[in-house]
Amino acid sequence: MPYATQLQEKVNRLTALLAPFAAPELRVFPSAEQGYRMRAEFRIWHEGEDICYAMFEAGRKASSTSLIKMTQFPAAHESINALMPVLLAKVSGCPILKNRFYQCEFLATLSGEMLVTMIYHKKLDDEWIAAAQALQDELGIFIIGRSRGQKIVLQQDYVTEKLTVHGETFQYRQLEGGFTQPNARVCEKMLQWACDQAADANGDLLELYCGNGNFTLPLSRRFKRVLATEVSKTSVAAAQWNIQANQADNIAIARLSAEEFAAAFSGCRDFQRLATQGIFLKDYDFSTIFIDPPRAGVDDETLKLVAQFDRVIYVSCNPETLVSNLMTLSQTHTIHAAALFDQFPFTHHIESGVMLLKK
Repeated sequence: MPYATQLQEKVNRLTALLAPFAAPELRVFPSAEQGYRMRAEFRIWHEGEDICYAMFEAGRKASSTSLIKMTQFPAAHESINALMPVLLAKVSGCPILKNRFYQCEFLATLSGEMLVTMIYHKKLDDEWIAAAQALQDELGIFIIGRSRGQKIVLQQDYVTEKLTVHGETFQYRQLEGGFTQPNARVCEKMLQWACDQAADANGDLLELYCGNGNFTLPLSRRFKRVLATEVSKTSVAAAQWNIQANQADNIAIARLSAEEFAAAFSGCRDFQRLATQGIFLKDYDFSTIFIDPPRAGVDDETLKLVAQFDRVIYVSCNPETLVSNLMTLSQTHTIHAAALFDQFPFTHHIESGVMLLKK
């Protein structure tokens, strides 16, 4: 099915889901049809002395009968496709790197940095480290080696991405294994749309589920101060680095879950973590809340918190849970903007956004 047809099916589906809430016409942000994925992972298939990248037919056990040999992966960014044959040729010519090589994962960036994780079914020793170091230096990439109980970082376990939002470029540290938006160009469009929804906002911003600060950084340019929450220590550490790298000195990160913050905001619980970080909720004048929750959506107690804000910017990776949450929020708010971001072309997945204002 042509891409335009598939995208229109998503538009029709999301439009129908939002119709009960009198949502305005969707603003649609399409993806490139190829070269859009910044992440890709492949099995390494061994046949005698030869190896190749492999995927397997969906719903079938990984075996020679379901094997799909890969030389290129059109969905992946051009830098991944350029590296794939070069890396495979180098590994094929080095028995230390080829032996028991099981899986290969690529994390590319628009900034030009590349992280490759090589996964093995053997213990990685000093010989492997020396060979992998030579490969890393020759190809100008960052390599991580993994096997059961081992993670060997030759230089660093992250890349630094650069995303441009309304002419300003932001740096992001993206960690191996951490969550990042897979479609960088559509991610830039998402960030721009979110900032547009806050163009006439004032006061302070509260953000829940901030991750590594993907939305936090550009949104901080629209508010006096930002308080963002995230429960993952790894994500908080990355967000703190990103804040410093982008000189965003009006952002504070609270290491709390959305449910914990809702309890703190309502006064039901005190968290020493907030005081230790010098965060006092009474000092903030919140006007807007931004949420980008997991696929399960927002829990009932957190929804009560969200409903208290004059402006709600909600980015969703699951339209069904978005609709479920809107059934509650529509009692106090109306939808003033709606968007579809095609993060995952040629799949049924829909990424969407709504901006709500209090009635």
